[in-house]
Amino acid sequence: MTYLRNASHVNRAPNMPRNIVGDDPQERVSAEAAILNSRVHYYSRLTGSSDRLLSPPNHVIPRPEEIYIYSPLGTAFKVKGYDQGSKNPSVITIFAIWNTMMGTSILSIPWGIKQAGFTLGILILIFTGFLMLYCCYIVLKSPRAVPYVDTSDWEFPDVCRYYFGKFGQWSSLVFSMVSLIGAMVVYWVLMSNFLYNTGQFIYIICPYPKTDPQENNTFCTPQLSPGGNDSSDGAFEHYWSKTNTIPLYLIVLLLPLLCFRSASFFARFTFLGTISVVYLIVLVTVKAARLGFHLEFHWFDTSEFFVPEFRLLFPQLTGVLTLAFFIHNCIITLMKSNKHQENNVRDLSVAYFLVGFTYLYVGVLIFAAFPSPPLSKDCIEANFLDNFPTSDVMVFVARTCLLFQMITVYPLLGYLVRVQMMGQIFGNHYPSFLHVLVLNIFIVASGVLIARFYPNIGSIIRFSGATCGLVLVFVFPALIHMISLKRQGALRWPSAVFHSTLILLGIANFLAQFFN
Repeated sequence: MTYLRNASHVNRAPNMPRNIVGDDPQERVSAEAAILNSRVHYYSRLTGSSDRLLSPPNHVIPRPEEIYIYSPLGTAFKVKGYDQGSKNPSVITIFAIWNTMMGTSILSIPWGIKQAGFTLGILILIFTGFLMLYCCYIVLKSPRAVPYVDTSDWEFPDVCRYYFGKFGQWSSLVFSMVSLIGAMVVYWVLMSNFLYNTGQFIYIICPYPKTDPQENNTFCTPQLSPGGNDSSDGAFEHYWSKTNTIPLYLIVLLLPLLCFRSASFFARFTFLGTISVVYLIVLVTVKAARLGFHLEFHWFDTSEFFVPEFRLLFPQLTGVLTLAFFIHNCIITLMKSNKHQENNVRDLSVAYFLVGFTYLYVGVLIFAAFPSPPLSKDCIEANFLDNFPTSDVMVFVARTCLLFQMITVYPLLGYLVRVQMMGQIFGNHYPSFLHVLVLNIFIVASGVLIARFYPNIGSIIRFSGATCGLVLVFVFPALIHMISLKRQGALRWPSAVFHSTLILLGIANFLAQFFN
């Protein structure tokens, strides 16, 4: 895209069409705009882009509200700049980050703590939170470190392209796709799970008309159980199976939604995410208060009902946390709406503290309240809601809220995948219905296959988190920071050692997922 206001950019495309259009690509307007464009062309030919002496005077440059963007196809669209009055105060920005980061990973935090051990899990969660915050801080300030270039509209892939060329641009795109498609696969597994348990709940209330007047069809007593799935008759299970049929039923609903040209309708329901997370916190608090704490400290040896405080499976938690704290690919965009830009670092730090506290609260309470004995702590599931019976009313409400939230968020994630991938490959977010359909079929098929044959959300989250985190959290931010300091002549050996260690930690986190 080239800005009409920038004479040096216009100089690179002197033969581009000069008609400027509005929001409607068919609406040709204003000979005045074409004349203005010709004037800028005239001044651009007088001098090179490095010489500011003969740059266009102010009366030639259009006002901000008159700036248009040329596309490579020759059409132009009016820029809708940020309105200072529409920017958000710090409180809104902080909770926007909190709400964006709070995803499906929260369901796997208790499982991750169990895999690492209670004490080591808490320490890793705190340490990883600080590490991810620092890397996110590097990403946030990376555009400002680029000299002699207006980076006000840059995102992190643009920074990667500046430092690493096409390789950086495409690498950031590929690994961003890994995080998005990985999240969509996790969503499909969870939606299958929640839909299955919702159907089970309804079936338990009234499975079929009573034929035996002595039979009692009341609710099961809500209690924590390692399996969490109440049994039912074979005919119902045949058509209502968590892995064999439910993932296929979801295709009928979600594949058409993915093909919508615009995702604006689904964006209206993002508030459901906040409601779901708040309800989960309430649910965890109530269950912990009823069950009480069940803790014994065995530092290195395993007992019948308790796990050691330090376990060699801890990389599984680091993989989960890499995705749980991952917001690096969109933090620059989120912070642009902050009213007080000078408070960006403070607001980012507060948001990370709230996210870390939420994860710690849920993880510690579920682990501590898990009734051991009679159950072993090793029975904590990768989705902690699976440890509650289907007949639990509070858990049923949680699953239903999360199901509706994911049904609305899933098309948004698909839209982001489509915009980034199609935009980079074809230069058009919606090249044709066939292109979009093929992409969506691939995404849906990935979710269906994983939901049928490997529905372990803990492993999916940790692998996708470690993979995208390797490049977008550790390698690229650390390299960009060191290259920027070196070009300024300010790189010192302690900084080089520290940021090189970050890269090694990212590589180790990625490789460790294959050995646990």
